[in-house]
Order: sequence, then C-alpha cells, then structure tokens
Amino acid sequence: MAVKQQKTHLQIMTFRRITRRSSELSKLVANAMLAQRISSINSISALCERTEADIAEVSKAIGMDTRIGSKFLEASIGFGGSCFRKDILHLSYLCEYYGLPEVADYWESVVRINEWQTDRFFQSILKEQFNTLAGKTITLLGFAFKQDTGDTRDSPAIPLCEKLLAEHACVKVHDPKALENARQDLKEIQGDISFVEDVYEAADCAHALALVTQWKEYRELDFERIFQAMAKPAFIFDGRNHLDHKKLYEIGFNVFPLGKMPLKHL
Repeated sequence: MAVKQQKTHLQIMTFRRITRRSSELSKLVANAMLAQRISSINSISALCERTEADIAEVSKAIGMDTRIGSKFLEASIGFGGSCFRKDILHLSYLCEYYGLPEVADYWESVVRINEWQTDRFFQSILKEQFNTLAGKTITLLGFAFKQDTGDTRDSPAIPLCEKLLAEHACVKVHDPKALENARQDLKEIQGDISFVEDVYEAADCAHALALVTQWKEYRELDFERIFQAMAKPAFIFDGRNHLDHKKLYEIGFNVFPLGKMPLKHL
C-alpha cells in the first residue's frame, strides 16, 4: 500500500512539474503563433501586390477554412505591443540554448518579416515621392500600435518615423490618445518632427498621409477638406487597409493600400 501511494505521489509530482513547464512555454508559444499569423499574411500582401491579387479577398477566403479561422489575418505595417516581439525572441533564445538553431531561426524570421513589412511600407512612400523626401511633409495618422489605446510600445510607427527623418522628411504625428507617448519615444531622434493634436492641422500642406493606426475616427474624416489643404499630387498610404480607397481616389488622392493594386492618377 505504501509503495502504491508513493508511486501515485511521484506521478502527481511529475505531472505538476510538466504542467508548470508547459504552462510557461505555452505563453510564449501562444504569442509567437499569433505574431506568426500576422507576419504570414503580411508576407502574402507583398505577393498580392506583385500578382494583382487582393489581400482582403485572400484573407477572407482562407479565413473561411475552419482549420485556419479568420483571426489575425488582416494586413498591416507590422505588429507591435509589449509582448509579441519579446516573447518570440525569448522563444528563439530557448531554442538556441537547447541546441535547435533551425527552430530558433524560424521564429526569428517572424520578427524579420515584421521589420521588413514596416520597411516595405516606408519604401513605398519613398518610391512614390520620386525617391526623395527632403523637405516634404509626411503626416502619420496614428502612432499607437493598435486602436483604442495610447500604448506605443514597439509600435511600427517608431521605426517608420526614424526612416522618414533619416531621409530628411518633415514628419507630423497625429494620434487621438498616444501623442505624449510618441513624444517620449522619439525624443532622442534628430529631425523635423511635430506632434499635432488637430488632425486637419496635421494634414495641412502634407505631401502624403500614412495611416498607421486604424482609429475609427479616421474613417469619418472630411477627406475632401483634407485633399484641398494638401500639396498636390496628394497621396495616402493606408498601412491598415482601413479607409475607403475608391472614395479617396474619386476625391483625387493617389491611394496605396497594402496587398492591393494602387489607385493612381499619375
């Protein structure tokens, strides 16, 4: 009887030990898998642009497959927040530590694709501005890493601003909740940058608008008013596919979504 009780106790202790370790790893893997979905769909957005497919249609089609589901399949300029990047790199480190360099590299590639997508968005702005941003005003619509929060931790807006300023652009930043955090995030960066509370003032005389955060209020802006106040030709780069692209084109904008064919007047 004592032997049986001891065996049961050992089984319970072993189960508890495995469960604790699995639980710790599961948190990392959950965030890594969600981030991997974002990087995956963002990589396909680039392919859609080359093949004249539509990323929204592709996302909807594959999301209807119950094995895949529809969550985290919206193209964007990249994920942000305090957890995704940190947890992926932690997971990659564990893989490297335990002698799995191929697995470590796989998870690191999720972060690399995320950084590449942000750079790809920037390169699109640069290209369409005739490969020079010097003296041109680029207005960021949004700075938080997602809507309905002032959280800017690891926001893709940070490296985007760094790249724009490195090309000597004049950057204006608008965000309904995140302006103070944006100031702190960019306080060490040299360049012509301003933080504007009124969105119409931020867009005034801009050469291009770059939508970073999908705030609901951005869909409700008076874009005819904005178009009239901008430098011409006027450009919108929609980093979240959040706006009505056809309507913007009809107003007169040159519209550059992600994973879709641009609508250009040029």
